[in-house]
Amino acid sequence: MTQREFVKTEKDGRLLVVTINRAEVMNSVHPPANSEMEEVFNEFAADPELWVAIVTGAGEKAFSAGNDLKYQAMGGKMWTPATGFGGLTSRYDLTKPVIAAVNGVAMGGGFEIALACDLIIAAENATFALPEPRVGLAALAGGLHRLPRQIGLKQAMGMILTGRHVSAKEGKELGFVNEVAPAGQSVDVAKKWAAQILELSPMSIRASKEAVYKGLEEPTVAAGLANQNKYPAIQAMFRSDDLKEGPMAFAQKRKPEWKGA
Repeated sequence: MTQREFVKTEKDGRLLVVTINRAEVMNSVHPPANSEMEEVFNEFAADPELWVAIVTGAGEKAFSAGNDLKYQAMGGKMWTPATGFGGLTSRYDLTKPVIAAVNGVAMGGGFEIALACDLIIAAENATFALPEPRVGLAALAGGLHRLPRQIGLKQAMGMILTGRHVSAKEGKELGFVNEVAPAGQSVDVAKKWAAQILELSPMSIRASKEAVYKGLEEPTVAAGLANQNKYPAIQAMFRSDDLKEGPMAFAQKRKPEWKGA
């Protein structure tokens, strides 16, 4: 385990678990924590030995309450890295999967971090909201763009225009939560999802993730199909040893030995 001042990380084979470690302030994020989160995910992106990440919050009360308003009110200079809030919300080139394990409150920027992840596993006591208008702000770290894309316009506007709190159960019904876990077990359940991902070719996973997200930026399905072979992760998959290993393992009736290259 690596302990920074505001973030701790733990490697488990190919998996990296990232914990926002500010439980005393509901894991709210201020500029120093933002900086550490950016460093952590920069290192994750660059490390060929790490294939999947889980991000969570310390304790059981909060995943993250978002921007540290008390820090801001006391005159702290607000700053967000180029990769976005929590080092994730504007990180558009990360093709490795990231899973949010939400324990307790995920409000404002905390919810935006979760929405920027590929999967959300929510403990049954988790609650989600974009309450920024209650304090004269707006969810400008991606929440206003990702939520409508993930659950549809009317349902998203219902949350955005009221700032209402949504339970884990309702989040699953709306479609932004993948699975509801028992209280205290969001990370354990997220690790089960990670284990399923890690059984597959990391090159194929990265190609698939990139194709989905870049494809959503294309005007039509036809354009997505026409352009997908230009995407870097897809090109890397076609050049990889994994492309040969998969069919070989299938033919030999054995478990593949993925190299991630």
